[in-house]
This record gives sequence, C-alpha cells and structure tokens, in this order.
Amino acid sequence: MIKVLDEHERTMAFAEVALGQIRSLRQTAIPRNYEIWYVYATGYNAPLNKIINETLARSGKLTEADLEQIYETYLSHIKTTDRIDKVGARVIGEIDDVMKVLGEALGMTGAYDASLSGATEKLSSAKSRDQIKAVVEALLRSTSEMRETNKALEDRLTLSKNEISNLQQSLEAIRAESLTDPLTGLGNRKYFDRMIGMAVQTALASGEPLSLLLFDIDHFKSFNDSYGHLTGDQVLRLVGLSLKQTIKGQDITARYGGEEFAVVLPNTALRQALTVADHIRRAVMAKELKKKSTGEILGRVTISVGVSMLKEGDDTDALIERADACLYAAKRNGRNRVICEADPEYAVETHSRVA
Repeated sequence: MIKVLDEHERTMAFAEVALGQIRSLRQTAIPRNYEIWYVYATGYNAPLNKIINETLARSGKLTEADLEQIYETYLSHIKTTDRIDKVGARVIGEIDDVMKVLGEALGMTGAYDASLSGATEKLSSAKSRDQIKAVVEALLRSTSEMRETNKALEDRLTLSKNEISNLQQSLEAIRAESLTDPLTGLGNRKYFDRMIGMAVQTALASGEPLSLLLFDIDHFKSFNDSYGHLTGDQVLRLVGLSLKQTIKGQDITARYGGEEFAVVLPNTALRQALTVADHIRRAVMAKELKKKSTGEILGRVTISVGVSMLKEGDDTDALIERADACLYAAKRNGRNRVICEADPEYAVETHSRVA
C-alpha cells in the first residue's frame, strides 16, 4: 500500500510540474503540451529536456512551432517505434506457435509412417484372419489420429494466417500514421520528401512534365498572436480541408512544415499548375474563419503560392528551391497571389537573393 501511495504522489508531482509550466508559459493545456511537460518533469528524456532548456534560455518562451517540433522530434516517433515493436513481438510469437504445431505434426507424421511400415511387415507375416483384422484396425486408428492431427493443423494455420494478416494491416496503419500530419490529415514532411523524390525520378525517366506548388498562409503569426494557438490550428485545418477538396487523383499533398504546404503535380506543365494553384488560393479564401467558442467571424484566410516546373538536369532540391523563391516573391509582392518562375517577380527575387 505504501508503494502504491508513493507512486501516486510521485506521478501527481510530475503532473503538477507539467501544469505549472503550461500555466507559467501561458500555453494551451492540450494533451500534446501536457505530455511534453510531463516527460520534461520526469527527466527520463534527456534530449527533450536539453532542447527545452536551451530554447527557454535563448528566447524565454516556447512557440507553437517549437512545441510541435519538440513533440515530433522527441516523442511521436517513440510511440510509433513502441507500437511497431509490439506488433513485431506478436508476429514472432505467432510464428513460434506455428512452428511448435508444425513440429508436433511432423512427429505425428513420423509415427504414422512407422505405423504403416510396421503394418506392412505384420500383414506379410499374418497367418490368420484375426491377425489381419488386428493390423487393419490398428491402421484405421492411426489414420483417424492422423486425420485429426491434419485437421487441427489446418485450423491452426488458418487462424495464424488471419492473425498475421491482421498484424500486417496494423503495421500498414502505423506506417500510414507515421507519414500523416495529425492536425490536417495531409501527408507530413517525411511523406513529402519520400513522394517528391519518387515523382522526380519518374518524371525525369519518362520525360513527362512535373510541377511543384509551395504555399504559405499569409499573416499566420497574427492569427496565433491575436486569437491563440487553437485558432491557429483551426486555420491550418481549414487550409488542409481546402486541399483535400481541391486536389484529387495522383497529385501529392503535404504539410511542408509550420504554416507551409506543398502540392506535387505529376504530368502537369507550368500553365496547368498555375491554374491549379489559383484554384487552391480561391478555395481557401472562399472559406470564412469562425471562432468556435464564440461564433465570432474572424475573417478570411489567404495564401501565397510559388510554382516551379521540373527541367532537364534538375534534381529535387533545385525544383524545391525555385518554388521557394517564387513563394517568397509572392509574399514580397503583396501576398494572396501566385508567382511562377516565368514571372518577372521571380527574376527580381532570385537577383536580390544572390545580391
């Protein structure tokens, strides 16, 4: 009983520290933030504590982007790894059980084979009807036992097949989750890096066009500062929803990082990509942002978009770099607009960067 009470008091102390940090830094008391500070209080994750202490010492606060990055880097992958380990352990356990059943079946097969061999010898030396009858009855018993063993093996293998199929689906679900941004439901940066690399290789090999859209939510920081991080999250969800409703088929959508998003458009030339980009921009701007707690209309969200198209001799980095330069040109030229590498604003932007 004393141990239980001690454990209760110890964990409650961690909880109080976590809530105290959230309160003092005026952060939202959402599960992610609580988990970060609870783990911080335990001291079990030294790299997490180190980055938090360094960030606080440098700027005196943790921004929403800081918290998200800390969680993604030091906590979320641990959960995924633990879940994969558990599924892997279950697969190994299932294989061990099947191997045991197979071993028992092989033993029964050996015994049945020996029974057949013995029956052959006994039949060849049998002198009477009763002796033959006894050998045949023994064979029937052995055959019946073998049939039961085979049936049990068949049933067990069917169960194992179903279980392993379920475990495979679990691994696929974990894999998909590890590539998904939990806030918007779009692919995350890991997913984007993997998919754009494959798309670029395919386009270069086939000679088909490939375009990239990079876009950024205009004045996103002001939403967070004016209305809080929960409203900021709502803005991100709104943009994510607009993308899901607009982008279909083989096109690749992802949250690139923070308030930036990316769309990869296979088999799409620059002019078509510009049309898609402006369609997305209009779709986002058409939605009104409403504060859930009060119903207050907060206005409309706008985005700036940069568009680039794959060129001969390009690699992934070059494609992203040009789209990024176009995005910054769009932001510097008034925001809420689409700029591509064929626009004069892009040339000015690249010149200013070089200078």
